Amino acid sequence: MEESTTTRNIKAELDQLISPGMFFEGLPEETLREMVSHIVSRNHPANQVILLENDWGGSVYFIIEGWVKIRTYNKDGKEVTLNILGTGEVFGEMAAMEEVPRSTDVITLTPTRICSIPSGDFLKIIHAEPLAAIRLSQLMAKRLRQVNRRLRLREADSMSRVADVLLFLAEGQGKEVNEGIEIPNLPHREISSLSGLARETVTRVLAKLEKRELIQRKHHTLNIPDLLALEDVLSSSNSEE
Repeated sequence: MEESTTTRNIKAELDQLISPGMFFEGLPEETLREMVSHIVSRNHPANQVILLENDWGGSVYFIIEGWVKIRTYNKDGKEVTLNILGTGEVFGEMAAMEEVPRSTDVITLTPTRICSIPSGDFLKIIHAEPLAAIRLSQLMAKRLRQVNRRLRLREADSMSRVADVLLFLAEGQGKEVNEGIEIPNLPHREISSLSGLARETVTRVLAKLEKRELIQRKHHTLNIPDLLALEDVLSSSNSEE
């Protein structure tokens, strides 16, 4: 009976990992079952630390539902948010591949369900399945592209920097709805950390964007009715320079 229950649990977790939008979508379940010796799924409340800097990379983590932030600290000890990840995203893969301690913290922003697999099993899948290796390469390229764009805008005006954060979230976590593209309505302190602006400045800019109907704020979500219109904010700022 116990073995049967364990088998059912593993199958349910594998089903989550290969479901649409997940990292292993399209990979054969039989292959994953052979390579993954142990899968663990856990529910976490908001504001819970999942990983700490300098932890060793024993597992790779997949977000089944919810949002997490990747943070570090600058030389003055101020928290810096590097990324926001949501459903279908992966974290912990770099520490697993390089076999080094982790370089950032990971904290939940909302109630979150996370599935983890041992680093060794993840690496076996990457080596054996070309599609998984391609997905990992695409993930690395996307994150590098996002970082490069944000570095180019670090001296831009506040409107451009907040608009870029919203577009960054839309690219990574945007969901198509009737009203446009839906992204999480993050606390202003998180947008402040991502943009490098004071929280009060972020609040003023969001109010301006809402007045211009470039965004629609709700309780838990924020809608972008027209991505191109929001991108024009960046273009117009660049042309003014």
